[in-house]
Amino acid sequence: MYIRPTDAELEILNCLWSQGPLTVRQVHTLLAATKEVGYTTTLKLMQIMHDKGLLYRTEKGRSHIYVALLGQQETQEHLVSRLLQTAFQGSAASAIEVILKTNRFSISELKQLQSQVEASLKGSVN
Repeated sequence: MYIRPTDAELEILNCLWSQGPLTVRQVHTLLAATKEVGYTTTLKLMQIMHDKGLLYRTEKGRSHIYVALLGQQETQEHLVSRLLQTAFQGSAASAIEVILKTNRFSISELKQLQSQVEASLKGSVN
């Protein structure tokens, strides 16, 4: 069974994926830059994530250093797959249509998407 991180857990995982191993204080500082969150809340959530097997913890002096045990790409793929099944009845086209309608993309992002679509077309023709 795959562990499904909550939204709050994903915020912590994103900090660890982007920054690498961090202390609770460092994660808290990153989270507090964008929202109001208490240090003890961050600490408790990271302890729970450790107990659930989402994080690995080592000691360095008086601090604990945390590392994400879930891979970013694997987690994103699982969450998107689950969203496709539950919200779009498995239709990737419907999901992409909603994404394109509800988000603004730069020209470079649209060109990147176009390249990915073209590569998928080439792969499905063979």
